[in-house]
Amino acid sequence: MPRITGDNQTYASPEQLLKAYDELGIERACLLPGCNPECAYIPQSNEEVLELAEKYHGRFIPFCNVDPRAMTNSWNAPLDKLLEYYRDKGCKGVGEVCANLPILDPKVQNLFRCAEIAGLPLIFHLSPYVGYSYGLVDDSGLPQLEESLKRFPKLQFFGHSQTFWCEMGEISCIDDRFGYPKGPVPKQGRVPELMRKYPNLYGDLSAGSGCNALKRDRKNAVAFLNEFQDRLFFGTDICQPTMPTLRPLAEFLLDLRKTGEISETVFQKIARENAVRILELEK
Repeated sequence: MPRITGDNQTYASPEQLLKAYDELGIERACLLPGCNPECAYIPQSNEEVLELAEKYHGRFIPFCNVDPRAMTNSWNAPLDKLLEYYRDKGCKGVGEVCANLPILDPKVQNLFRCAEIAGLPLIFHLSPYVGYSYGLVDDSGLPQLEESLKRFPKLQFFGHSQTFWCEMGEISCIDDRFGYPKGPVPKQGRVPELMRKYPNLYGDLSAGSGCNALKRDRKNAVAFLNEFQDRLFFGTDICQPTMPTLRPLAEFLLDLRKTGEISETVFQKIARENAVRILELEK
């Protein structure tokens, strides 16, 4: 059903999403329900996502989403019971987590703990500070994320958004954390450092943020894609029907394959095989 987003557009309908997928040859994609009040003016239910996944015969992969303040607004809310329920209904992951709370807030840590118990990967949106739009909050250098990676080694964290992907390179000024840094990566940043150190950190390349992190420095992108080929995922992040987030990343990856800068094996892993493996999908 139509839902209004922050710029007075509706979310894309299933038919609009499938049309976009078909134009680019996308086989299937994850549906991430919006449950956090910071970004979902009318929250979507997990049940609606499950219904759409069933209705469209496998084109959509359902995720569930639970606000860390749900149930008892407490650090020990039994969110694992909710997540296990939706896991057993067919949901393959949690997210996109968009609550505008510090990552080390006890309620957020509880959500991580419960997702780990349920055995579900978790996609998070990152924000530069509390009160700035939506998304979990970390400091420059991602120290709170690192602490969480240590605390929950069995939880697969999928990083996403501008404030995460700007850390592909060393942060040169505070403005980098709000947008899309341009130009070559002078020195590798915290994202590749953390991915080397913590095997439970993965990269969701969707949206302009993931695309910009790659396209700003082609040579660095090739090295990054090859090094972390088993933990990176193509995505679209389409919300409104007019969002231009699908084609630029796809065309960039296709061009790297065409030039031989990434192999067919690397391309296929990022395009589909990593998702099939990690989300335990039928091939």
